[in-house]
Amino acid sequence: MAKKRKPNSMYRQVKSQAYTRKKYMGGIPNPKIQKFETGNLTKDFTVTIHLIVKERCQVRHSALEAARITCNRHLVKRLGRVGYHLKIRVYPHNVLRENKLATGAGADRISQGMSEAFGKLVGTAARVKPDQEIITVSVDADAFPIAKDALRKASMKIPSPCQIIVAKGKELLPGI
Repeated sequence: MAKKRKPNSMYRQVKSQAYTRKKYMGGIPNPKIQKFETGNLTKDFTVTIHLIVKERCQVRHSALEAARITCNRHLVKRLGRVGYHLKIRVYPHNVLRENKLATGAGADRISQGMSEAFGKLVGTAARVKPDQEIITVSVDADAFPIAKDALRKASMKIPSPCQIIVAKGKELLPGI
């Protein structure tokens, strides 16, 4: 039986102080992100495309991994394993907690309710600011539409409205 998780919408807003000091905590789940960089890591590509969030929010590690998988799968199918460079630009530092309450008959005797409601560690999230880059894809100029479509699909997995910005060399071009 799979663990029943609370919805990601509970952790989207940045509400309180960041909880990041891992040396004081035990039992923190590892981030689900398998690789932060994939594709061809050595080639210099001509076009760089960034996925940028428009609102301040927390992005859970499972959402980052889902966006990476979606983007990577689209790029590998269309460009092969060496036709692109994909990089996740944020790391999920912030530890998320959940106060599980017992329900059902006799729950008042078992559960502590809101006394000692610190919560168990359930995952990690990256806190992002407006206009911060989350994912960067570098490709050659002829593969630009494929990379843009891959980032559009990845943006569906992020809990904030996203924008795609194109850079050619070092200068940013308006969103094409």
